[in-house]
Amino acid sequence: MSLPDNKQRKTINILGVTGSIGQSAMDVICAHANCFDVNVISAHRDESGLAAAADRLCANKTILTSQQDLNEALQDPVDITLCAIMGMAGLESMMIAIANSKAVLIANKEPLVAAGPLVIAAAQKCGTTLLPVDSEHNAIFQVFDFERRESIKRIILTASGGPFREWSADQMAKATPEQAVAHPNWSMGAKISVDSATMMNKALEVIEAHYLFNLPPEQIDVLIHPQSIIHSMVEYNDGSLLAQMGASDMRTPLANVLAWPERLETPGQRLDLTQLSQLDFEEACHVRFPALKLAYGCLEKGLYASIAMNASNEIAVDAFLNNRIGFLDILQTVHHMIDGAPVKTLDSMAEILEFDGQIREKTDDYINTKITVSAA
Repeated sequence: MSLPDNKQRKTINILGVTGSIGQSAMDVICAHANCFDVNVISAHRDESGLAAAADRLCANKTILTSQQDLNEALQDPVDITLCAIMGMAGLESMMIAIANSKAVLIANKEPLVAAGPLVIAAAQKCGTTLLPVDSEHNAIFQVFDFERRESIKRIILTASGGPFREWSADQMAKATPEQAVAHPNWSMGAKISVDSATMMNKALEVIEAHYLFNLPPEQIDVLIHPQSIIHSMVEYNDGSLLAQMGASDMRTPLANVLAWPERLETPGQRLDLTQLSQLDFEEACHVRFPALKLAYGCLEKGLYASIAMNASNEIAVDAFLNNRIGFLDILQTVHHMIDGAPVKTLDSMAEILEFDGQIREKTDDYINTKITVSAA
């Protein structure tokens, strides 16, 4: 696909280029190589993957691991920065990208969950457009009437239900990391796959949607939709439900945000409506998957609770993936850490990062104590 005569190539940074989102973004960019100039790409530890991405994208700068080098490289103004660094590790880079990019594409939900007010305020101050990459939030973005917000009754995030949607509590108690990362519809990294299995991924998305779309919790609902065809919906006051549909392929939302406000031909899968036999929906049970209840509770309590939920979940998921705790222990640990978190007002990134670090340390101590007691 060639550029229209009146369009210029977009300059872009890709943070977390070797992850699943980064790989999908590369597919879109390489399919439209005449539309983009890649400036900076980064990776945490995958040196060979970073080198391969640099060759494929003809990137100007490559950053491996060093936060300082990345921060310096992000000072150069660009049109787009794709933030796909996993977890809270991406917050510092995201804030710098907001100050130096016309648009920031948010693929890592944790920084927005833990520092939503700061991220939104920075974007407003800098005049930077925030574009959601998550399939659910991107779906809402595509059908959300921002000029007539008062006509919106609610948004509905859809959830596949993950690999354990029909499992009993006894079965989930024995679930292995290998079973938890085997998502039925999506190919994702280990951490986000486990979050999908616990429904924590959807819990984080509820909080993210609260900030992205400036909606109160009571206007954000979740439905289980096992087919992952309808990626989310907006319900309007007149009873209309507008939904975005597509294949379970992250190259679709990435093509949308990379081209915004235009559209690009996707190199990914396309939805064949003739192959659909049914679309199922069911209530998201807060008893079987209590992560959702935790998320709404955190929005009521304040930012400190959201930080505690996110930080303790990251530590607990890592412990589960390393066979240190069981699957059901993940949310039990998160619940314990939220309840025990000190109530704090956090107004700066330094305060947020310090509190986040404290929660992580306490979570690790709690898990170590629990393991020691269990072994005794």
